[in-house]
Amino acid sequence: MTIQVGDTIPSVTLKHLTDNGMQDITTDSIFKGKTVVLFSVPGAYTPTCSAKHLPGFVQNAEALKAKGVDTIVCLAVNDPFVMRAWGEKNNVSDKVQMLPDGNATFTSALGLTMDGSGYGLGTRGQRFALVAKDGKVTHLAVEKPGQFEVSSAEAILAAV
Repeated sequence: MTIQVGDTIPSVTLKHLTDNGMQDITTDSIFKGKTVVLFSVPGAYTPTCSAKHLPGFVQNAEALKAKGVDTIVCLAVNDPFVMRAWGEKNNVSDKVQMLPDGNATFTSALGLTMDGSGYGLGTRGQRFALVAKDGKVTHLAVEKPGQFEVSSAEAILAAV
């Protein structure tokens, strides 16, 4: 079942790469007591994700924070090493938190996986964005396959 507005973000533990090595990170620690924009891309370094989706949130980070967003998270079904390298390449610094979901655990819990095996990608996350306040979804925008409209930084900026 796909997460809906009003639902609570599922509690999941993921791995991410820090300066101190591989560490656990929980969705509870990301979302509790904060206003969070989470956007999901089908894959790091893929064309639309690299040319538009991630750069849009980096460019609009200050505007989103001015509207009360505490944290902006980029989610992808990729490993922690890829997500860290992709974030560094795109100069996300402290503007966007890169969240790897290597086993699609969180994306599956959200009900927003897609089958990318036709492209040699296996299970991936759909392109979407959500806004959550203190762990409750207040806005959800899931793209139709092949589209990039409702989950853009500009669309989310207008929604918050």
